[in-house]
Amino acid sequence: MKMIYRSACLFIGLLCMLCKNVDAQLPLAEVKDRAGVPTLFVDGSPYPPYAYMSYLGEPKFYREMEKAGLHLYNIPAYLGDRGINSISGIKPFRSPIWVGENQLDYTSLMTDFDELIASDSNALAIIRIHLDAPTWWEELHPESASLQPDGSTFRISMYSTLWREEASKVLAQLVQWLEQSPYAKHLIGIHVAGGFTEEWMYHFKDEFYDESAVRLESFRKWLRKRYTDDVERLRRSWNRDDVTFENAQLGDISGKVKVDNWRNPDTAGQVFDTFVFHGEATADNIAHFCRVVKKASQGRLLTGAFYGYHYFVSDLRRGHGALSKLLRCPDLDYLSSPNDYHRVIGEDWAPFAAIKSVQLHGKLWLAENDTRTSITTLLRDRAPHIQPEGTAYTDGVWLGPETMEESEALLWKNLGRMLAYGYGGWWFDMWGGWFGDPKLMHIIASGQRFFERYPDEVFPAMAPKVAVIVDEKLGAMDASFGGLTGQILHNRYALGKTGAPYDLYLREDLDAVKAGDYQVVWYMGLLSLTDEEQSYLNEAAEGGTWVVWTDGNQSRVYQPNGQVHDKEAKIQWSASELSELFGKAGVHCYLAGGKDVLYAGRGWICLHSADGGDKLVKLPFSAKVMDPDSEVVIAIGDSFGVTMEAKSTRIFKLIQDDLK
Repeated sequence: MKMIYRSACLFIGLLCMLCKNVDAQLPLAEVKDRAGVPTLFVDGSPYPPYAYMSYLGEPKFYREMEKAGLHLYNIPAYLGDRGINSISGIKPFRSPIWVGENQLDYTSLMTDFDELIASDSNALAIIRIHLDAPTWWEELHPESASLQPDGSTFRISMYSTLWREEASKVLAQLVQWLEQSPYAKHLIGIHVAGGFTEEWMYHFKDEFYDESAVRLESFRKWLRKRYTDDVERLRRSWNRDDVTFENAQLGDISGKVKVDNWRNPDTAGQVFDTFVFHGEATADNIAHFCRVVKKASQGRLLTGAFYGYHYFVSDLRRGHGALSKLLRCPDLDYLSSPNDYHRVIGEDWAPFAAIKSVQLHGKLWLAENDTRTSITTLLRDRAPHIQPEGTAYTDGVWLGPETMEESEALLWKNLGRMLAYGYGGWWFDMWGGWFGDPKLMHIIASGQRFFERYPDEVFPAMAPKVAVIVDEKLGAMDASFGGLTGQILHNRYALGKTGAPYDLYLREDLDAVKAGDYQVVWYMGLLSLTDEEQSYLNEAAEGGTWVVWTDGNQSRVYQPNGQVHDKEAKIQWSASELSELFGKAGVHCYLAGGKDVLYAGRGWICLHSADGGDKLVKLPFSAKVMDPDSEVVIAIGDSFGVTMEAKSTRIFKLIQDDLK
C-alpha cells in the first residue's frame, strides 16, 4: 500500500507539471576567477555567494531571507531512508527518493521547491543530495555494505562499485528530471553528499571496520596503480619481502589499540598506504558523482561537496586525507565544511581545510555557518518525530549563547571572515528559527548589501605575510589516532589571534608558495622533510624569510642571518609568542597580538574581542576607514582607534583607490 501511495504521489506530481508551461532552462552556474579569488557566476554575472539552508525549512523562513535580499538556498534530499548520523539515531529529515528497483519518488523535492518558489519567486537552489543507499538496497546487496567482525553489516561500503554505479544512475535521472521540470530555472547546483553526517566521513562509532571483499579487492588494485605494478617498490615501502599484489592485506586502522607516539616510518608503510587508500576512495567517489552531475546537466550545474577536514578532524579514520587529489578534479566547483566547533566567544572559527590551497586550484570555498544563537531552537521541540531517544541534540554544542548581543557578534564574525579571506557560505538554520530576529537578519542582509555596494577588489598591500604549510596525512603516522595530531593542529587558535592574517596551504602546493611573498613560512606538523621541502627552507631563509619547522616533537626557527634556534619539546605556540616572532620577521601586525581575533584582507578588517576595550589598528598604508553598514567614515590615515564592548565584533571597510 505504501508503494502504491508513493507511486500515486509521483504520478500526480508529474501530471501537475505537465499542465505547467515548461519552457525553463537550467541557468549556467560556474566558478571563475574575479579579483584573484574563485567567484560564483550565474548566467555570466557575479552572484552573492551567501545562501540559506534549513533541514526543517518553512515558507516563513524563506520569506525572511527574501526580504533580506538573499535568494540562494540549499535544499536537502536523500536517496536513502535513514538519518544522516549513524551513531546518534536521528531519524530522516525527508522521505527517500530511491524507494525500490527502478522506482523513484520525488515528492519531497517537489514539496520543498513549491514552498520555496511560492515564498521567493527569485529563488535559486542547490540541492544537497545524500547518496547513501537505502536499507532495502543494502539488504539486497550485502556484499556492498561494510562487513563487521561479527558478520553483520554497517551502512554502505565506500569501496562498492555496484553502489557507485547504481547511485550514479539515480543521480543522473534526478538531474534529468529536474532539467525537464518547471523547477529548472531555479536550480543552479548539486551538492553531492554521502557518509556520516553527509560529510563523506566513514560510518563508525568507536572502531572502524570494513572486512568486505570489495574493500580488499579495491585496495590491491590501488596498490598496483600506486606502485606501477613494481612489487619491489611495494616491498621496500612496506619493509617486507613476502608481500605481493596478490596477497597484500590492509593495515589495521580500526583504532582498537591506541598508543601515544608517532609511528616508525620504517615499519609503517602498510598502515600509511591503508590510510592514503582510505582517503582517496572517498575523494574518488566525490569526483565520480560530480562528473555524473556535470554530464547530466551538460555542464550547467555547479558541483560541490564537504571534504578536506584535515585542519580540524585529526582522526584520519574518517577519511579526510586526500584533499590534494580532489582539488585536481576538473568537475568539482566548490568545497565546504562547518566552522571550527570550538564555539566560544573570542576564538577564530577557522574552516576545516587549507582554503588557500582550495582557492589556488580554482575552487570556491563555502562555509557552513551553522552558528547557534540565543534563539536557537532544539530538535526535540521543532521535530520530536526526528529527535532520537536520549539527550542527543539537547546540550553542549547544540546550545547557543545567552544574549542577542553575543549572537550578533558571532554572525558578524562569520561574515567578516568570509569577506577578508574571499569566500562565501550559507547560513545554516538547522532546525529553523535560529536567525529569526531583526538584528540577526540585518547581518544576513548586510552580506548581500556589501556584495553589491563594495565590489570585490585585490588589495596587494593586505596580502598575508605568513604562510602555514600543513600535512593532511599527518594523522596516518599518529598511533594515537588523532591525539598527537590534534595537539599540533591546536595552533590554529593561536594563529587567529596574532594580529596578522595568514595563508594556509597543503604541503603538496609548496611549489606555488613564493618565499618572497611571505616573511614567515611555518612548516606546521611536517614530521620529516622531502628534499624539495628542505631546499625550499634553505633558499627561503637565505632570501630573507624566517622559517619555522614544527615536527612531531619540537620546533626549530631558521633566521635569515643563518642562526637556527631549537625549541625542544615545543609543538604548541601561544598567540603572543607567534606575534613576537612575526614582529621580528617584519610581518605587519594590524593589532597587538595575543587576545583578539583579527581578519584582514581584500579591503576588509574584522575585529572580534572577548574582553573589549580600546583597540589601536595599524594599517600598512594610508586609507579611508569606513563603517560599511552606515557608510560613516571613521578615520583617514594609517591607523585608527576603536572602543569595543566585551563579546563584540566590528567590521571596517578600507578605501584606497591607488591600491586597486
